[in-house]
Amino acid sequence: MNIDYRQARKAFEEYLDEYDREDEKIKLKIVHTYGVVGCAREIARRMELSEEDRELAVIIALLHDIGRFEQIRLFDSFQPDTMDHAAFGAKLLFEGEKPLIRRFLAEDCFDDIIHTAIAKHSDFKLEGIEDERTLLHARLIRDADKLDNCRVKIVESVETMIGMDEEEAGKGSISPKVWESCLKKESVLSADRKTGVDYWVSYIAQYYDLNFPKTWEIMKEKNYIRRIVERLHYENPDTAQKMAELTDEMEAYMENVIKGKLVKK
Repeated sequence: MNIDYRQARKAFEEYLDEYDREDEKIKLKIVHTYGVVGCAREIARRMELSEEDRELAVIIALLHDIGRFEQIRLFDSFQPDTMDHAAFGAKLLFEGEKPLIRRFLAEDCFDDIIHTAIAKHSDFKLEGIEDERTLLHARLIRDADKLDNCRVKIVESVETMIGMDEEEAGKGSISPKVWESCLKKESVLSADRKTGVDYWVSYIAQYYDLNFPKTWEIMKEKNYIRRIVERLHYENPDTAQKMAELTDEMEAYMENVIKGKLVKK
């Protein structure tokens, strides 16, 4: 299959012209999209995937958040209670008499893989995929997405991300259900987040859901866990202590995955 990334990117840029590129949330998501493209390319390279799978991974990355732009235009929000942006993005690309996906990719050989990977990339847990190649790409886009989200959490405006400044986000305590998820080494349910700190903790705990040791290698090389935790100042002593504990636990978990002591099924 001939996948022309340059043509797909050109079509993506034309699609973006329909939105306000000066909007801070739109800007963030454009930068994030190309960040995920780079992460997908690097993970696929390190995993030594075939050329075709590497190209496919990059196309999925380019289109994975296409539903976000309409969510921002309609709701000025990233919050999941306003829209399931992944399901909407898959619907936007593949439904209708003239599916939007054809603007980005002429052939339909991998439509099923692309549709599933995009539709499920933000699911709380990745389930229900039996085809091995589809599962590979669904896992890869989730890892690439989370990997670039590390960069986002370090460099982008906290207020743009969660609607409050860094000082306010660092106040308060971690809700019991959020901390319980951390102790179980699980992602945090959106509904369990009550405070600004809860949101920040959830951004860190999501990395327990990473799929590939090669992704964790990049996480370690860039010292992402500690850098994200240390971006905020935690006024509550109990919160500060728990954030230090979470950092140590996650870094130990990371080492075990990289060394092959923990294998995700």
